[in-house]
Amino acid sequence: MIATSPLDATDIQRRLTAGTVGTRLHLYAEVASTNATLRELARAGAPAGTVVLAEAQTAGRGRHGASWFSPAGVNLHASVLFRPRVAPPEIGVFTFVASLALSDAVREQGLAPAIKWPNDVLVAARKVGGALVESAVRDETVEWVVVGIGANLNVEPRALREALGDAGRYATSLAAERGREIDRNAFAASYLNHLDRWAAAWADRGPEAVLAAWRDLDILTGRRVEIRGTDGVFEGRVLGVDATGALLVRDDRGTRRTVTAGQVRILD
Repeated sequence: MIATSPLDATDIQRRLTAGTVGTRLHLYAEVASTNATLRELARAGAPAGTVVLAEAQTAGRGRHGASWFSPAGVNLHASVLFRPRVAPPEIGVFTFVASLALSDAVREQGLAPAIKWPNDVLVAARKVGGALVESAVRDETVEWVVVGIGANLNVEPRALREALGDAGRYATSLAAERGREIDRNAFAASYLNHLDRWAAAWADRGPEAVLAAWRDLDILTGRRVEIRGTDGVFEGRVLGVDATGALLVRDDRGTRRTVTAGQVRILD
């Protein structure tokens, strides 16, 4: 691993320009997962904009319950609480703010990000980060949304391969791509500032603004893919995403399918 400086809550907050995100910031040496910690804070009434950061996670998870490699002291593990005025069907598009903000922070490092549905951020066709978004809905009202991300900043590709096996071949870190250490405090603040901006864009201009920006970075539309989802395994060509953020795929039999959850593998 690349030796890096520890996260510093005071340094991060000094760099924040956000209006809501980061108004309360909790930094832990180690948690099971930042999402789990923030879920408990949300249930206890924490305000929108509350942030949980951790140097390490012992039980970090990605989508579909997959383990997220969370070594101490090299990457970014962050979760942010929102209490948005959105209807339950709109949560899918609201979650796109996570990958858009992470992409903006990656771009500030001089790299060209792309997004693989729904919220994986790639550089040079390899994954550098992803999001896990959780929500609570009661009586058709969204009570809160927790936006969690993991970003590979300074972890070495060799460590990714050793920890993830074959999947590690498709992962990288920003340090490996830039050839230098990434300042984690500066990156954390950049991500939080961009996240606040995209959440504000949603509130001011609606989901269409978020969808349009997300589509500009989408790498799946037009590609042949394999989908492993609730309907089993099938192959087809991606048509794009609909107004709810679901993936639209025309399968090899010509049937148009709407995918709301599943694992996607690019075939061409």
